[in-house]
Amino acid sequence: MARNDLEREVMTKLWDAGEPLTVRQVHDLLSRERDLAYTTVMTVLDRLAKKGLVTQQRADRAYRYAPSQTREEMTAGVMLDALSATPDMDAALAYFVGQLPPEALRAAIEKARNIER
Repeated sequence: MARNDLEREVMTKLWDAGEPLTVRQVHDLLSRERDLAYTTVMTVLDRLAKKGLVTQQRADRAYRYAPSQTREEMTAGVMLDALSATPDMDAALAYFVGQLPPEALRAAIEKARNIER
């Protein structure tokens, strides 16, 4: 498994938990599906904290980790980064939107109208 895949899985566990988790808790959740060393999970969480993707909160002798953004906010950020990397953002965005099923496009427009700015 690539390193970024493991980072994504750790983020998914944190989002799904809905509350800050310790390294041990994240390790236990991930170990249900694969064999991972505790120190590997600790390193991934530390790396995510240094990137600003998770917050690190001291709790007794351990740290608890929580996502710094919602799943939707992070996904939007990745999409905006990708779009800004192309010389023709409008064309890339138009192509992306053209790939969406009509119901997803309608839902996205509706949600965009309801976002508080």
